[in-house]
Amino acid sequence: MPWLSILMGVSALGALGVAFVKNDKLAKQATLAVSLVVMVLTIVMTVQFSPNGDRFQFAETYDWIPAFGVHYAVAVDGVALVLILLSAILVPIVVLASWHDAEAGKRSVRTYFSLLLVLEAMMIGVFAATDVFLFYVFFEAMLIPMYFMIGSYGGAQRSYAAVKFLLYSLFGGLLMLVAVIALYVIAGKGTFLFPELIGAITDPTTQKWLFLGFFIAFAIKAPLWPFHTWLPDAAAQAPAGAAVLLVGVLDKVGTYGMLRFCLELFPEASKWATPVVIALAVIGIVYGAIVAIGQTDIKRLIAYTSISHFGFIAMGVFAMTQNGAAGSALYMVNHGFATGALFLIAGFLIYRRGSAFISDYGGVQKVAPILAGTFLVAGLSGLSLPGLSPFVSEFMVLLGTYEVYAVPAIIGATGVVLAAIYILWMYQRTMNGPTAESVQGMADLNSRERWVVGPLIALIIVLGFFPKPLLDVINPSVKETIHNVSVTAPASAVAKEGQ
Repeated sequence: MPWLSILMGVSALGALGVAFVKNDKLAKQATLAVSLVVMVLTIVMTVQFSPNGDRFQFAETYDWIPAFGVHYAVAVDGVALVLILLSAILVPIVVLASWHDAEAGKRSVRTYFSLLLVLEAMMIGVFAATDVFLFYVFFEAMLIPMYFMIGSYGGAQRSYAAVKFLLYSLFGGLLMLVAVIALYVIAGKGTFLFPELIGAITDPTTQKWLFLGFFIAFAIKAPLWPFHTWLPDAAAQAPAGAAVLLVGVLDKVGTYGMLRFCLELFPEASKWATPVVIALAVIGIVYGAIVAIGQTDIKRLIAYTSISHFGFIAMGVFAMTQNGAAGSALYMVNHGFATGALFLIAGFLIYRRGSAFISDYGGVQKVAPILAGTFLVAGLSGLSLPGLSPFVSEFMVLLGTYEVYAVPAIIGATGVVLAAIYILWMYQRTMNGPTAESVQGMADLNSRERWVVGPLIALIIVLGFFPKPLLDVINPSVKETIHNVSVTAPASAVAKEGQ
């Protein structure tokens, strides 16, 4: 069964069909139906995945451009699988949450929802690609639907934010393209297939230059400090649903690329760059948290918290330990659900009040207790409260980093304290205290919005207490990655729990 092609095909054909629907309501319903079909198919595929089987499963390989050794090659290992599952779960939630997002846009409603399905196909493709050139194609193609979603349906400064997002990403993509072509030529394998390129580049200097081409592209995509400046603008101006997919999924392509391509294709260069990357990650953790504390805009605050979280993920990847890498992969999923919930609830809040400024709120919990309660749970997951899903992954990252780099792990742990400050400060200013006159008549979450938030809150709680199913899928792939980098992974009880 060509599962991955079917998933991409359903999304792409659904997008084409929605684009020609004349009725706006029908376009929304069709988009929701297609995204639910993709989610169900993804879950069925996930159930059939064997964690103890071959590393890459559901593989499909076809010649695409034979003269240059380019293949349409897709397959998934444990890390790619959980990220595809994350994408498939978030898209129908975003569709339901975005029911009214396109109404004020310059383009049609059906165009907006069609772009969502196109983006879903691209997200599945980028995580599934096992041909480096095909990965690059999906890496760049994802920019197109997101650019139009921000530029046509975003806030007052949407054009500026969309162009900034596009230019940063295109610059990183250009560097990656040069590195991809150089990898093909220097490796001399006559192919772009990822498994065949592992170990192909042995010269240390060549590895370093190619590593930089890939790493800078991924650092911009993640984004890792100091390549982060596009994210606050893009996330603040994007519609809430688009912001969820931008921060929750698209940015994970950067950290996924570091784990998959940087470490395995250029192991010696990765070790050479580790001190610098760890330093950048620690700076990002602390910087993102401190700047978040000073934000007055809710969406920009959440965006800066994500910069801090991506610092944790990058630190775990380049710690090159079993706990660190597995914790980072798990963090990618948990951050998607937690930050997704936070962005969506903030979007509901902003939609009601018409303002993203924290100072325009106060006492919301008295008039909208369900909204306030879900906002609190999502916020507490953002500060990695024990019992909620991000805690497990953040703890594993810190533990895995401490095993080899104690000082950076200790400094990075201060991000947990700073997170408590910015989350609780935001919640106190918006939800507690006297009820502001502007929110006196604010409505609580309706049934549609509860269906949006409910599954995310449930996942945050369930994965907080029982992360084993995801770790069982992630750990074998991470072990293979660590083996390919020729690093002995320190064992610990945390890693063993997921085996």
